[in-house]
Amino acid sequence: MAKVSVDVSTCVGCGLCEQSCPEVFEVQGDGIAHVKANFSAGCNLDEIAQQCPVNAIKVS
Repeated sequence: MAKVSVDVSTCVGCGLCEQSCPEVFEVQGDGIAHVKANFSAGCNLDEIAQQCPVNAIKVS
């Protein structure tokens, strides 16, 4: 299973990850994306990480 993380010092809270995969990502009240789960059958997490405009998402 993949390990998904968001670098909170880099994240700008644009919400692209949450829009792409709300099962895994959530922009919370602090304006930063947080990981809710490390798996989604319907989302390509590597692709979402590549789309992050500030490269804050890591999938390992």
